[in-house]
Amino acid sequence: MSPRSSGVAGLTACHRGGSGSPMVLLHGFTGSWRVWELVVAQLERHHDVLAPTLPGHAGGPPIGDQVTTDEILDAVEQMLDDAAFATAHLVGNSLGGYLALRLAQRGRADSVVALAPAGGWVLGDAALPQTLALFTEWQAAFQALAPHVDAVVRTAEGRRRATAALTTRFEHIPPALVAHIVNATAFCPGTQALIDTALREGYHVDAAQIACPVRIVWGTADALLPWPSTAARYRRDWLPHADWVELDGVGHCPQLDVPLETAQLILGFTAG
Repeated sequence: MSPRSSGVAGLTACHRGGSGSPMVLLHGFTGSWRVWELVVAQLERHHDVLAPTLPGHAGGPPIGDQVTTDEILDAVEQMLDDAAFATAHLVGNSLGGYLALRLAQRGRADSVVALAPAGGWVLGDAALPQTLALFTEWQAAFQALAPHVDAVVRTAEGRRRATAALTTRFEHIPPALVAHIVNATAFCPGTQALIDTALREGYHVDAAQIACPVRIVWGTADALLPWPSTAARYRRDWLPHADWVELDGVGHCPQLDVPLETAQLILGFTAG
């Protein structure tokens, strides 16, 4: 299946391809399915891969001003239903990692690989509202940058600055993908609504309801969700017995930073 257009700044609603057991890729906050571009071909050699753009994101289904996490999960479950996936191997990064774990609680996962999943702050940690506020700042900055993005990404310095919060290695990321990452954040329509939801509801994972294997992967140079402080509740309270993998010197999006190693970490887990 080729990507389907959403009509929003040239961004698309989803990608599907490959063959084998079902796999769903869930991106992070203000991103789109295309953050998986550097690993998707490898994954499709072994899996029927669905990579949707999440609700409230540029290219994804719309959301209201007062959305709940359960409503987001309902919408993602509908995507699985539409793909005829009763269950799937779920791979998520950041917000997508948190949603993958919550979907596992609903019985929709054969396995979960969570790359720096959101929500692991200890209760009352000031880093949570501070981190969410960064997205408002980045959206404003990227909106100002968007009209000039093609010129910006033609330079190594421009690509480095545009991806600094996500990766430590940027040289191999195609300029067109960097431009897309900028536009996805700039035109993400649900940024404020999703921030409000996170501040209102917080985060919670009930490991007792997760019956499938879980692997959690975290880069030690993650600038957005620094290791290990933002993994605290996952490590201590929720999933201490998960398969934990630390990637030395890797940033927030391992699928962009070290795509070959990330694909191997995913496939090695789903094959088991």
